[in-house]
Amino acid sequence: MGTNDHTRTLGRSGIEVSALGFGCWAIGGEWRTADGQPLGWGKVDDEESVRAVRRALDLGVTFFDTADAYGTGHSERILARALGKRRADVVVATKWGNLFDEERRTADGQDDSPAHARRALTASLRRLDTDYVDLYQLHISDADVGRAAELRDICEDFVREGLIRAYGWSTDDPGRAAVFAVGPHCTAVQHRLNVLQDAPELLALCAESDLASINRSPLAMGLLTGRHTAGRAFEAGDIRNAPPAWLPGFSRGTGADAEWLGRVEALRDLLTDNGRTLAQGALAWLWARSPRTIPIPGFRSVAQAEENAGALAKGPLTAAQLTEADRILGR
Repeated sequence: MGTNDHTRTLGRSGIEVSALGFGCWAIGGEWRTADGQPLGWGKVDDEESVRAVRRALDLGVTFFDTADAYGTGHSERILARALGKRRADVVVATKWGNLFDEERRTADGQDDSPAHARRALTASLRRLDTDYVDLYQLHISDADVGRAAELRDICEDFVREGLIRAYGWSTDDPGRAAVFAVGPHCTAVQHRLNVLQDAPELLALCAESDLASINRSPLAMGLLTGRHTAGRAFEAGDIRNAPPAWLPGFSRGTGADAEWLGRVEALRDLLTDNGRTLAQGALAWLWARSPRTIPIPGFRSVAQAEENAGALAKGPLTAAQLTEADRILGR
């Protein structure tokens, strides 16, 4: 991985990051749709979040991915507080496109206009207490392709103005990601990827276009931590307790899906080889899958930060293990 096993390059930007990023959705705390459906991961302790970010920094993590909407601005504020004077030592990614009400902690639709992109960036810079964002990502996964071309062009303006260093799109659609990839300073696509949910077309696009593959759901929303059992509900404020259509592997009010957990169990021996925890094995699979992957598991505690960062020292799975995972899953 990169010059050593602990770093990777953020696509064509040449920006070096730790091979593992930290996803800051969960530390945003609770927020909801207008009709009360949870969009967070339940309650958080802000002091613990700050300690966890600082512990990650001490363990060599230099890439943090958030979004303006996470906790309706709260995630960005907490990340800024945790980084403090170490802001210059890290690569910060955030996203725009979703509207929200910070007072009521609710999501409030989407806005794909170039004018909103500038407003959102200005607000993110303020909350992040910084004068630039390293990676700015469109957060509307199914945005209109014509409009996306306009947004790509305004991102080029932001680069020229020194407000951002690079940009990308958070989408699982290779055709949409390719529209952004045309821009000279597009350097990444953020998409779902984990051992249970492969994404060969997006990885091919990343290879062709010299983009980083930033992996959300690297632990399949927690299924690959091995801590969940079928039939056990999550707390009320946890999105997995009332999963939207895009979130497979969980059922309303009954927790993790037995069939998905069965696949995790089938992989357990392979992923926990070499003294890895299950989660560390799942991250190791991602590094073995492509030299461009940068997984961004979420965290809510120092213990989770330590476990995730501990995967770096153990490096990627072998090519033989990668093949074995496919065999076990019948791929």
